Amino acid sequence: MEVIRRYSPVFFSQKPVLTEMRDGWEVVLGYEDEGEAPFLIDLSHIPKFDVQHSALSRIQPGGRNIPESPGTCIIKDGWVINRLNRTQATLWFLAGEQAPIPAQADYTDITEAFALLAIAGDDVFGIMEKLTSLDLTPRGKQPPFILQGPVLQIPCQILVRAKNIVLIAFSRGYAQSMTDAILQAGLPWNLQPAGERVFKKFIEGIT
Repeated sequence: MEVIRRYSPVFFSQKPVLTEMRDGWEVVLGYEDEGEAPFLIDLSHIPKFDVQHSALSRIQPGGRNIPESPGTCIIKDGWVINRLNRTQATLWFLAGEQAPIPAQADYTDITEAFALLAIAGDDVFGIMEKLTSLDLTPRGKQPPFILQGPVLQIPCQILVRAKNIVLIAFSRGYAQSMTDAILQAGLPWNLQPAGERVFKKFIEGIT
């Protein structure tokens, strides 16, 4: 049987030193000379699903409730469940391994259609201020929460995962230009690429 080989829409000039194949994706676990944070990490291989239903409260992905209020999210068992609006939510499987695909017709696999980048480090909000006019520290909200709006004029979903981790999901076709622009904006902070292992270290211990 022919194996489908999927390619990340993101290219970094740094040389990978450790990779693994996962569900057809060549996942970069580490790059040469990753150095110190902040980091830009390509997570486009992460399984992602869109779910739409006129009564989202009836949908329970893997037995988990979808949050009631738009802009809120639930993180459990490696899943991130983002409530976008009255009828739509997205699911990201941040555990990094192959996710069980929901069987219901309400789910659409958008893994290959959307790029997903993470910016990790203490300077995340400073970098993001150069990329978007959205307020990533809204009064009364504590991470994690989801925002929707433009980053570099591109429609995005922005997950503020913690005070030092932001994830940005957007249409795959913009991936390389977005990546290059984010690295350029992050030059004053020495923003540099990193592999999935670095991302996992950042989220260890975060509930």
